[in-house]
Amino acid sequence: MVYRSSFPKPENFPYLKKLGLKTILTLVSEPYPEPNAQFILENGIVHYQIGMPGNKENCITPVPDEKITAALNIILDRRNHPLLIHCNKGKHRTGTVVGCLRRFQAWSLASAQEEYRRFAGSKSRPHDLWKIETYGLQACWDIARENGWVPPTMPVETEDEDVDNPLSIICPAAIKAQ
Repeated sequence: MVYRSSFPKPENFPYLKKLGLKTILTLVSEPYPEPNAQFILENGIVHYQIGMPGNKENCITPVPDEKITAALNIILDRRNHPLLIHCNKGKHRTGTVVGCLRRFQAWSLASAQEEYRRFAGSKSRPHDLWKIETYGLQACWDIARENGWVPPTMPVETEDEDVDNPLSIICPAAIKAQ
């Protein structure tokens, strides 16, 4: 199971503990707060941190593909599940990575971008939507196939292909830590 949230706070820890998380993936570069580090240690959770730049409205540099690839390699590896992905607000960085994940699940581009918009609200960012559209899935294709995210017969997409065929959702995401 893959979950998404905003930055967990101590008041969220009892709920997160119920999820039985194996892994937490943090998409910000700031040092992890001591209470969070203690929670991870006490619960035997593996913590990965990928310093992904926030894509502000006036930013013209999209999130680097290498950062998306690093995050997806962790998420697609089912040995890391149950897994929580978070950034600061759970909207933009998390939404971009989840949007790329949805493409592995063969969601249409419109559906993946709509989910991003739903979480981002009025602060949807064009560069994040562009990244969801243009990220090259082939960078993580092998691990996705090995872990059952795509059928063994589904061809690797090329830049000219649009993956718009429906598959069942293998790993639904969507909690938001309160």
